[in-house]
Amino acid sequence: MSSDTDISLSSYDEDQGSKLIRKAREAPFVPIGMAGFAAIVAHGLYRLKSRGNTKMSVHLIHMRVAAQGFIVGAVTLGMGYSLYQEFWGKPKP
Repeated sequence: MSSDTDISLSSYDEDQGSKLIRKAREAPFVPIGMAGFAAIVAHGLYRLKSRGNTKMSVHLIHMRVAAQGFIVGAVTLGMGYSLYQEFWGKPKP
């Protein structure tokens, strides 16, 4: 007699940590982009007190542009890496 409890759905069984690790293996530039974004935000918060005469809005705009630039760069590199793997990284049959 077969039971439905033997069938396991892997997408429902994995927790957030293992899902993040699996996604990082599939697309390695996603965690790099997340880490870069966090580093830029941390740097911006650190430099917030010593910004001098710069207005708060200008400081925040500069940090936003830097964070967005890093994310766009990571996405671009990820797409290039993906294209390389798909078209040039495969052995020819």
